[in-house]
Amino acid sequence: MGGWEGERAGSVLTNKGFDPVTRSNALVSTDWLAERLGAPDIKLADATWFLPPMGRDARQEYTKVHIPGAVYFDIDDIADSDNPLPHMMPDAATFASRVRQLGLGDDARIILYDNNRYSASARAWWMFRAFGHADVAVLDGGLGKWRAEGRPVDDAVVSPRETEFTARRNPLLIRDLEQMRANLASQPELVIDARAAGRFAGTEPEPRAGLRSGHIPGSVCVPYLELIEADGTLAPQDVLRRRFAAAGIDQRPIATTCGSGVTACTLALALYDIGVTEVAVYDGSWTEWGGSPDTPVETGA
Repeated sequence: MGGWEGERAGSVLTNKGFDPVTRSNALVSTDWLAERLGAPDIKLADATWFLPPMGRDARQEYTKVHIPGAVYFDIDDIADSDNPLPHMMPDAATFASRVRQLGLGDDARIILYDNNRYSASARAWWMFRAFGHADVAVLDGGLGKWRAEGRPVDDAVVSPRETEFTARRNPLLIRDLEQMRANLASQPELVIDARAAGRFAGTEPEPRAGLRSGHIPGSVCVPYLELIEADGTLAPQDVLRRRFAAAGIDQRPIATTCGSGVTACTLALALYDIGVTEVAVYDGSWTEWGGSPDTPVETGA
């Protein structure tokens, strides 16, 4: 497949311009953060999120252990409260209001982390980008790697000072149900599903009740957990390239999907890391598509 070595055109996979040691500007290492911890221009946010069946309270865990200075970014709170689907994107005014209260401003370099394999630090990263804030990155390996290395943690209450944040929604990074329907006919965009292979094929049940099993017709499966190393870091860039190539990635623009728009953002982060920087995310994902009575569903690998 062409495009690996040349310039980026559309969603051609290329690593041109990225240092394979320091990775892309979407990721920072624990060493990088440790050297800058407490710097006034660095703002931290814990965006940990767990599926309800896991029975864990991310906010409560944050209050007990977090990286010093980090605020809690709750994707269920920073969301469209009028939409019955989980943690759907809010409008620009709501997003700006919430992050201002967290002290995450226009002038800050925002570093996000989580304690659940990029759920939902990648989602928060995508949200900031979708609202026009480019100076945002994810801590590679998250809180687990940070703590395994014996780095400082805290249980102190963080009281941020409200600041200015300007939100401008970028529709190119967001897909809705009607756009995904429109893509079915000629499939100008390649749809990549982050769910496990069994859920994609329809041989394993969905964790949310009431959803059909299977996948969006024409989509391909790249389970997000296959892109994450044992220590919680994102796989090396050559591994990411091989995994996406094996799924049949071509020259088309890409939209990612998953169960509810969270791990789809992990795929978007991984693609960004190897140079595909304009990936869209289907916000409603399978919760919307699989829960709608009139959307077509395919099963099988």
